Amino acid sequence: MKFIIAIIKPFKLEEVKDALAEIGIDGMTVAEVKGFGRQKGHTEIYRGSEYTVDFLPKVQVEVAVADDKAEEAVATISQAAKTGKIGDGKIFVLPLEQTVRIRTEESGDEAL
Repeated sequence: MKFIIAIIKPFKLEEVKDALAEIGIDGMTVAEVKGFGRQKGHTEIYRGSEYTVDFLPKVQVEVAVADDKAEEAVATISQAAKTGKIGDGKIFVLPLEQTVRIRTEESGDEAL
């Protein structure tokens, strides 16, 4: 099993969710986060004063998938989240040792 963490632009969330649903991945966890990478934030003017916004709003999507679905899920997220501009985000893939569905006590791929 793999645990996929994707940091994407907030307005791309619905596209990513719909694209994952099309390949059979329905469950996910989503959190609003802030951060920066090479983008390094930007400057804004508020009430006549210029200030730097270091941390930009992003969305973190977490998905647990079976090993055989991992590549397809990463490709799907990448394609759906891509704008071609700086700040599109990152995808991290980690090994997932165990998954347990609390209600039924199923484990492994059955719990996904």
